[in-house]
Amino acid sequence: MKIMLVEDNEAIIMGLEYLLSQEGYQVVTARNIAEAGAVLAGEECALVLLDIGLPDGDGFELCRKIKRQGQTPVIFLTAKEEETDVVKGLDMGADDYIIKPFRNRELISRIRGVLRRSGKGNPTLRCKDVSLNTETGRVTRCGEEIPLTKLEYRILSAMMSCPGKLFTRDEILSDIWDISGNFVNDNTLSVTIKRLREKLGDNECRFIKTVRGMGYRVEQ
Repeated sequence: MKIMLVEDNEAIIMGLEYLLSQEGYQVVTARNIAEAGAVLAGEECALVLLDIGLPDGDGFELCRKIKRQGQTPVIFLTAKEEETDVVKGLDMGADDYIIKPFRNRELISRIRGVLRRSGKGNPTLRCKDVSLNTETGRVTRCGEEIPLTKLEYRILSAMMSCPGKLFTRDEILSDIWDISGNFVNDNTLSVTIKRLREKLGDNECRFIKTVRGMGYRVEQ
């Protein structure tokens, strides 16, 4: 699935290209409005990540053009945090508005949400005999529903969204927080992973694999 990134900051470009490619997306980058127009004229993109302040113009105008031409989802990714800018972007048809700096896992989650709502994303994640439906929040193993806490669900959803990828403990601790808005500490994470394994019948740790000294990954 191809995502166009319209951004002129090289550090952000490098970080997002790596992040999105690790999540399985193909990334095409445009550093200004002219380049973005050329890409849109020749390629079909599933989604556009769009900055507002660009060297040759205003990202708002590019969003208007994209929406006039079709239904390609647009997510503003910008440092402009004034309420008037947020409202302006959403009113002109943007599908989401994310303020920099952003959390990587939150960005990926919101991209998936926009793609699902636009009919371009699959709401069901499957790894081995475990299925997770991101629309209903239901988790099943061999067809049997497994009740999870919100924290267990968030961690499992993050890992199942990218099977085979190593999630370091630091990455999970920094990107996943509990339902009260507090950051999860290291001991809570260990207990949560243990309970997840018990509920999934993963007593031999063959589904959620521990990479010693590093973190965890979900096996495909």
